[in-house]
Amino acid sequence: MTKKNYMKMVLPACGKNESFARNVVAGFTVECSPTMGEINDIKTAVSEAVTNAVVHAYDREEEKNLIEICADIDDDSVLTVSVKDFGRGIEDVEKAKEPFFTTKPDDERSGMGFTVIETFMDEMDVRSVPGEGTTVVMKKRIGRSKDSAEC
Repeated sequence: MTKKNYMKMVLPACGKNESFARNVVAGFTVECSPTMGEINDIKTAVSEAVTNAVVHAYDREEEKNLIEICADIDDDSVLTVSVKDFGRGIEDVEKAKEPFFTTKPDDERSGMGFTVIETFMDEMDVRSVPGEGTTVVMKKRIGRSKDSAEC
């Protein structure tokens, strides 16, 4: 399967970039004529992944803390988005994916980030190495019904 189109951006890991990141990825999908529901699903999932990186990856906000976001669309109109940080990593990914699990209960975190991503995307994979960072890879088929043209 070839990739029809792709994008990559690197942003400082700060909360104000969450909205920008989700809008860039949503805009990237426009060539595939996504429905409003698909756009909202993608924006929600990207928001959760970026927010997780901002809140959990780094001890404090610094300019050198980065988030790398890549997206591509293949010939079957499947969008793949990866959100990668270079922070502390996750000790137990399976535990972190459990609903309501949070490492920051004092910050009023719900522990639902990965659950939300799984709900709104077709696939999610979390790869993490303690001390090196975490990558969340999400996939969603977009903009194609049985009667529509290919992206």
